[in-house]
Amino acid sequence: MQELLKAIPEVDVLLELEPEELAAKVIFLLRSRSEATFNFGNLRLELGMARHEQYPREHLHDVDQALAEAFAWLEAQGLVIPDEGMNGQNGWRRLSRRAQQFENPAAFADYRTARLLPKDLLHPTIATTVWLSFMRGAYPTAVFEAMRAVEIAVREAAGFAHSEHGVPMIRKAFNPKGGLLADPAADEGEREALSALFAGAIGSYKNPHSHRNVPIDTPREAVEIVLLASHLLGIVSARAAARQAAS
Repeated sequence: MQELLKAIPEVDVLLELEPEELAAKVIFLLRSRSEATFNFGNLRLELGMARHEQYPREHLHDVDQALAEAFAWLEAQGLVIPDEGMNGQNGWRRLSRRAQQFENPAAFADYRTARLLPKDLLHPTIATTVWLSFMRGAYPTAVFEAMRAVEIAVREAAGFAHSEHGVPMIRKAFNPKGGLLADPAADEGEREALSALFAGAIGSYKNPHSHRNVPIDTPREAVEIVLLASHLLGIVSARAAARQAAS
């Protein structure tokens, strides 16, 4: 893979990259090649045999290992798949459909960020539907679904009618002075803060998406909001369990 010499001319820079960062470079270099299939071993050998000054021979072992790690990351992510038939069995690979759809490095960076949403850490209520929307790149939808799940969970936990909704319902459920989901054992200031947290989340992230298209600028922003919704759902579950135990 001699193209790497131009893409990353300084060996120290290459060796500083994490496997997924180097993979971001490699995937577009592979797309620029005329051949649709490739063999990782051949690519690594190609670079090792190249005559060059940027990558001194004493660093070639480290460079080779870094490339191997990047290739392994690409394959683990399903961005590189075995070629058809015997070629695939003999180590030949091709880019997956997803890998060919990245328009530019920025789109690949968004994909990497999207992988930051840990499905296993999400509340069971949103672990499937919201995560799938997120992985499809429907970030505003994922945010709306997550916060709507919070609203529904509060309504059901407090036993409110379906006509109750939005910030007024949240404030009612977590009213520091006798709200059905307020924690009587907590300090009044803490109860007020929790009420404000829920109301702020619904008012900022659920209600606007209910009435108009609100852009989510980055996948990272969506990750943060979805994780907030998951945290709020955990609180609702705990308060619902406590209320049931006390009844």
